[in-house]
Amino acid sequence: MSIATVTIDNPSGEGNLLNPEVIAGLVAQLRAADADPGVTGIVITGAGDIFCNGLDIPAIQAGGDPVEFATALAGLLKLLPTLGTPVVAAVNGNAVASGASIVASVDYAVSRPDVLIGTREVSLGIWPMVAQVPLIQRLGVRWAMENVGSGEPFTPQRAREVGLVNEIVPAEALLGAAEAWLAKAGRAGAIAATGRPAFYRFAELGYDEALDASVALFAEMNRPASD
Repeated sequence: MSIATVTIDNPSGEGNLLNPEVIAGLVAQLRAADADPGVTGIVITGAGDIFCNGLDIPAIQAGGDPVEFATALAGLLKLLPTLGTPVVAAVNGNAVASGASIVASVDYAVSRPDVLIGTREVSLGIWPMVAQVPLIQRLGVRWAMENVGSGEPFTPQRAREVGLVNEIVPAEALLGAAEAWLAKAGRAGAIAATGRPAFYRFAELGYDEALDASVALFAEMNRPASD
């Protein structure tokens, strides 16, 4: 099993903040890992002892185009569910604001026991317009609003209860736990390239629509090679 590690890192400031350049680097790494037939799983983590503190608001306040930042973030969040390779977040530090949206967008998440995960914008007088979307999709409106509407990030224990985190482990066991989840996901083998994107597409459809789409994809997968 070959695992690619994608690290969120903004060396120009604290917090591994996301700007268009940092996001472009993440997208390039994710696409490269997904295209590599030797890679069976992807770990996303943060540089140092922080996962990601969200968008680079200081850069926006210094003159950056907020729409450009938001569009880049949305592109990253759209990409993650379409990859054919399983992805796990190793939450090595606080994952807040847009950092939490990344955690919500991947297949699995393992966390240290001493971090915060969730949006906090409302406590600062801002609504997390983009970051809320993966949380709504992952948690449903009740649990998502518990965080989004209050601006109070989840503890790892609460994140585990509501379905945002799969496992809480000591810091020294974090990467090992992440790799263990990818080993389980690796049972799907090559079929994950079709199954994983379909899983997330079906999650966005209504019940009957998802069943109809699943039958069509099942038929396509089982069509004789001579057809």
